[in-house]
Amino acid sequence: MSGAYINQIATAVPPHQVHNAFVQFQRQMLNDHRKRTIFDRLVEKGQIEKRWSCVVPAEDCSSATINGELFYAAGGFPSTGERMRQYEIEAPVLAQRAINKLDLGDRTNEITHLIVTSCTGFSAPGIDLEMVKRIGLNPSIERTIIGFMGCYAAVNALKVARHIVRSEPRAKVLVLSIELCTLHFQQTFELEEMMPFLLFADGCAAALISSEPRGLSIERFYATVHPEAASQMAWHIRDLGFDMVLSSRIPASVGEAIQRASDAILAGLKPKDIELWAVHPGGRAILDAVEAAFRLPISALNASRRVLRDFGNMSSATVLFVLKSLLEENKSGARGCAMSFGPGLTAETMLFKAV
Repeated sequence: MSGAYINQIATAVPPHQVHNAFVQFQRQMLNDHRKRTIFDRLVEKGQIEKRWSCVVPAEDCSSATINGELFYAAGGFPSTGERMRQYEIEAPVLAQRAINKLDLGDRTNEITHLIVTSCTGFSAPGIDLEMVKRIGLNPSIERTIIGFMGCYAAVNALKVARHIVRSEPRAKVLVLSIELCTLHFQQTFELEEMMPFLLFADGCAAALISSEPRGLSIERFYATVHPEAASQMAWHIRDLGFDMVLSSRIPASVGEAIQRASDAILAGLKPKDIELWAVHPGGRAILDAVEAAFRLPISALNASRRVLRDFGNMSSATVLFVLKSLLEENKSGARGCAMSFGPGLTAETMLFKAV
């Protein structure tokens, strides 16, 4: 049976750098001095310097617009319908930019399968068919949508791509993770509910998977679920957008979940045997928890920390940003472990090897 390899990864973000503006926008909603002090401490500890969005904050950070329309303003946040309408406009633009960076050229006609992951927008016909039209993919391409799984969806997409390539060695699979998280901020005065404003961003990643032995060899997958912590992370569609629940207990639960399953995740290997770590940077505390659970040296998660610093949390696309960084290091023969976390509380993991 042939192996499956991640040959290429390309990424794209919107043009608007918004981190400080979104932080200031949320801070202005806090009248309580104690809450502002805690809020400022959260920002300082977050280790994020840049985030990118299709939403454009005003110069005074009092509001934000998109495509010339007022989108966020105190006392006036958009409905679910308004958010989805903007997703339908913006997501294809960003997705096309990411795919174009793969420079497929004549190889576009060789793509046999398209897998799309997103938890931040839905429409039908969807972004899969829109990419067929925009990129010039074969209209008979096999299409799969992996929706609403949250930050770990890209690992599941790679899992599906591996199954396809192993059963059809001539297959060339395009995996597309497109997330516009900043369309889903909610007006709130509760500190725990403010985390999305401090953490999430927009981004897209496109990956090409085939049996051609170059890039990263996909070796093994393992998923572990921590049901006792299921209520700590949730994502619900409501009248005024998608409501996210993010508990402050998540990092501890993630650490506990992967510590319980560490032997299965690493398939008998020891943490010291893993040179390349592609951990989804769901936040600084998440990375700290993984580092502690596996007793990793402080430099082990450098790639994840760089992505967090420069892009924030882009949900499912984020781990592909980290894998792209590791792919570019070109450390032939190095073993790697990727992992992402999401509702459930679920950890999806993948062992890989640079070739």
